[in-house]
Order: sequence, then C-alpha cells, then structure tokens
Amino acid sequence: MQQLEQDIKAALSAAIQQVFGATVTTEQLVIQPTRKEFAGTFTLVTFSLTKSLGKGPEQIGQALGEWLAANEPRVSSFNVVKGFLNLEIGDSEWLRQFAEMLARPDGAPVPSNGPQRVVVEYSSPNTNKPLHLGHLRNIFLGYSVAEIVKATGATVTKANLINDRGIHICKSMLAYQRFGQGETPQSSGIKGDHLIGKYYVLFERHYREEVRQLEAEGVAQDIAKRKAPLMTEAQQMLQQWEQGDAEVLALWKQMNGWVYEGFDETYRTIGVDFDKYYYESETYLLGKERVEEGLQKGVFFRKDDGSVWVDLKEEGLDEKLLLRADGTSVYITQDLGTAELKYQDFNYDSSVYVIADEQNYHMQVLQAVLHKLGKPYATAIHHLSYGMVDLPSGRMKSREGTVVDADELVQEMVDTARRTTQELGKIEGLTSEEAEQLYHTLALGALKYFLLKVDPKKRMLFNPEESINFQGNTGPFVQYTHARIAAIMRKAAELGLTGGQIDSPESLHETERDAVQLLAGYPGVVAEAARLMAPSILVQYVYEVAKAYNRFYTEVPVFGEPDEMKRRFRVALSAQTGRTIKAGMRLLGITVPERM
Repeated sequence: MQQLEQDIKAALSAAIQQVFGATVTTEQLVIQPTRKEFAGTFTLVTFSLTKSLGKGPEQIGQALGEWLAANEPRVSSFNVVKGFLNLEIGDSEWLRQFAEMLARPDGAPVPSNGPQRVVVEYSSPNTNKPLHLGHLRNIFLGYSVAEIVKATGATVTKANLINDRGIHICKSMLAYQRFGQGETPQSSGIKGDHLIGKYYVLFERHYREEVRQLEAEGVAQDIAKRKAPLMTEAQQMLQQWEQGDAEVLALWKQMNGWVYEGFDETYRTIGVDFDKYYYESETYLLGKERVEEGLQKGVFFRKDDGSVWVDLKEEGLDEKLLLRADGTSVYITQDLGTAELKYQDFNYDSSVYVIADEQNYHMQVLQAVLHKLGKPYATAIHHLSYGMVDLPSGRMKSREGTVVDADELVQEMVDTARRTTQELGKIEGLTSEEAEQLYHTLALGALKYFLLKVDPKKRMLFNPEESINFQGNTGPFVQYTHARIAAIMRKAAELGLTGGQIDSPESLHETERDAVQLLAGYPGVVAEAARLMAPSILVQYVYEVAKAYNRFYTEVPVFGEPDEMKRRFRVALSAQTGRTIKAGMRLLGITVPERM
C-alpha cells in the first residue's frame, strides 16, 4: 500500500510536469486516504499547488485527474471536490496486490527505517507489592511495542528492571520483622508478592498512626513524618542494607524470593516474557560511580550536608538530588547505572523506557544528566510515556491498599468471559477443558485490547464489563471474527475449496474491494505503529479489518455463490483476512481462538 501511494505520487509529479510544465517533487505533494463519504482511494490536496501552478484548485484537480485517467492504468476514475482530487484505484490493481499476498504466506515484509538495536524496558515492578492494573497497561504496552518493532526487522531486547532495594522495600521488611511472626506464602496460602504487599500496607497504617500521635503532641506534620519511629527505623535499615548487614540481607533475599515467584506466575498467566532482567541492587553501585565521575568533572556539586546534586536550570529543569547526605542512593542513581549497563550489553540505538507520565520530569532529568556526563547513549533514550488508568470508582493508591490487583482482575475477567460466553451460547461442541481455555483467551484478549486501544499518552478509564463485549471495538469482537473465519476454512477444506491456483474475477464487489485494500495496508500500518511506538494504531487497524470482513460476510455469499471462481476467491479472501488478523493480534500479545 505504501509503495502504491509512492507510485501515485510519482505519477502526479509526472502529470504536473506534462500538463503545467512545472516541477513538483513527490515530497511536496500532500496525499491522503480518501474520506469514506467520497468515491476514491487517494486524495490529492490541490490548494498548496495554486501558487506554483498559477491555476485554481479545482482547475488543477480536473486537469491532473484527466491526465492520470488517460496515462496511469491503475487509476480507474477520479472526481474533484473543491480543492481535493479523489483518485479511484481500479480492481485490476487490487487483484494484483491480492495475488502477491497469496504468494507470500508469511506476509509482506514490513518497511523499516528506524533504529536497528532496540531495548524496551517495561514492567519494572517494586518488590514491595504485587502487580496491579497500572502495571498491566505498562506491561502490555511494552510487550506489544517490542513485538511491533521486532516485526520491522530490528533486533529487540525486552528488559525488566526490578526495583528491589530502597526505602520502600525496607518498609515492607520492617513491617514483616515487627508483625510477621514467621508467616510464609506456604503457611498462609498467600501468593508471595501479595504477602509482601500486605506488609507494605501494614507499615503505612502503623506509620500514619505514629504521625498522628506526634501531631497530637504538637509536632509539626513535616517533622512528624520524618521523626516517626517506624520511618527512622526504615531509614536505618536501608543504611544497614547498603553496609551489607548479614541479617538484613538474609531477610531481603528471602522476601524478594517470595515476590519473584509471585511475579513469574503472573507473567506466565498474562502471556508476557523478558529477555533480560536488571536489578537495582546490582546497578546502583555503578550509578554511584557515575555520580563520583560527575563530581570529578565538576558537573555535579556537593552541598554542606554531604548530599550530591546537579544543577539543570540551564536545561529548564531544576537542581536534582543524586545522592543523599547519608550516602544512600536515590532512583536516579541506579538509573544512571542501568542505562550504562544496557548500553554495554546491547550497544543500543534506542533505549525505550515504558514509564507512566508521572515520571516525565524524572526522565528529562536522566537524559540531561547523561548529557552532562558526555555519555554517547544520552540521545538514544526514549521515554514511552503513558497515562494512568482510572476505574469508575476513582484512582488507585498502593499505600492504602486500594489498587486493583492484577491477578484478581485477570480472574474477574475470566469469570466475566465465562458468564458472557455461556449466555451467548458460543461454546457449543467444546470440551470443558477447551471451554476453560477459551474463557482465558477471551479474558486476556479483552483486557489487553482495551488497554492498548487508547493512545498511550492519554489517561484512560477501564471498564471490565465494556471490554468483554462481543460487539463494537473490543478484543472479543475481533477474536470472534477470527473464529468465524476459521470455521469457514474448515468447511471450505471439506468442500475442496482450499489450495491450488486461485483465479481472480474480473471485478470486485464493493465489500471485497474494501477488504483487499485494507489487507494491502498491513505492512504500512505495522511500520507506522513501530515508528510512533503506538499499538493503538494496530488495534484500530485489526478492528477495521474485522469490521470489513463481517460486512463482506453479511453482504456477499461465500459457499452460496454459484460461480466457482468467485467462490474460491472469497475463500482465499477469508483465509488472508484470518492470517492478517492473527498476525496483527499476535503483535498485540493477543491469541485468537480457532473455535467458538
């Protein structure tokens, strides 16, 4: 489709030369898909040509349309609407492109002009709490971007940075020391990451009570928050950890081990993976070395209390803390170390950080600090910023234990899929095991699709019931369309209508033409989604493909068509649509069922 667009631009450039004796490059031509209310495939905007050609926009459009209709065989007709020249591509071209699709069972190559060595970092959980709904948007976005970029031919590494150290981790550890009484995932029957999250919430509950007591005794709130006994002890524990205290390290390893087992179970359930794990506990020391390097270069400075800072006012930012007065590191410290480690490991052209938009400032600081240090990979950092996920009940808060737990949400989605599917009677002929697998497939498809269909930069409202709907722009609608096509292909095989040479009809039904045109655009859509790192573009595309196929299926008979050549063509069109939906959904991390 992209090549066809370039060819039409070249033909338009030639037409301008022939008709008006002027030279206009293809880059200067503004061409776009024709709006659905008008006949046409491509539309040339002629307003921008009036000055250079010395004619009115409609006169330009009419003259160019007549020349193309006479000299460009792929243009079957044209119409001019004010300053817009609408060009209709003929059926012969679409049938030629369809024949090319059938000749490439693995699909046409996706054009690539982006970075060739890419690291995509996503998930990046803290080991003091389980994964929640916000993490799911991050994970699905990161996984899908990695798969889409990989489809362009790039070498992609999926990385997961585990935030396994710091004051927040010590809070859970201290609460477990105080209140745990030796509880384990085995003794409690609680998944490891959930168990540790329980103690993080417990810490905050007791800590807030201590702050209230100090305030009641007349202590100012900001001082009370710093001087509360639990907070003081947590800070001491962090220092002990960095000093290598054996007892603290043993507890840290034990609790983190429980969390990792829980994370791995969740990752397996939601169908995502990683090529490389980084741990903050292993990168913060390298980060401290970079801080020392900055001090020696004079680009960082030390305050009287011993803390280390960087002045980024010239960059439009502010002063930023890089190392606390007590020598303990902060988030940016380990980020400096991780950025360098990733570069050493993969020599990346692009390092993508999938992080919520709440961290926009932090990521600006990281890049600015790397520039100050003169690191060659500073310009390669890309922050894939995404908006937060809200629920009808409001915003989630980890400290208060009001988050929507990822495991519980997935199970709720499975239960909803089971209930909806059974009510619609879409499990006929499936064994109980196949039905359960279908519920899981539909649940994750609904969840991933709903979270990915919104532009990453936008904040979104998640509605579980709406996401599982079998009608409209939802995962289950696309999945059901694929299952319908799979059923058609099984019947076609029984009737001997698959395989062999497919002869094309002389002309296409409108719905066939629309379907072929959409299918031809697949490589370009994937390339655009990769360039913008926006799976939402691909989500909208697979929805349009599924919608176009359902319209085709409703308006045109497949097996009831008396002409065998047309019947075979429609079976082949069905097969190609099924392959395209499956390929696109796979890049979104979504499985499509063969039976429903």
